Amino acid sequence: MTYPLAILGLGAGEIILLLLVLLLVFGASKLPQIGSSLGKGFKNFRKGLKGDDDDDDDDEGKSQHS
Repeated sequence: MTYPLAILGLGAGEIILLLLVLLLVFGASKLPQIGSSLGKGFKNFRKGLKGDDDDDDDDEGKSQHS
């Protein structure tokens, strides 16, 4: 089985240790919020790479017509 972080050279033991440290540092109540924020950030990053970001085009168009 290939793990997503295997590219970074992390095995299953290191991933579990990393998750435990994160749990201790941030607490159980903050981890879902952090995960959600990271997910939204990655989604916006991929959108920007694909060129689907139409917000910039709208702002430029309004400023040129004014």
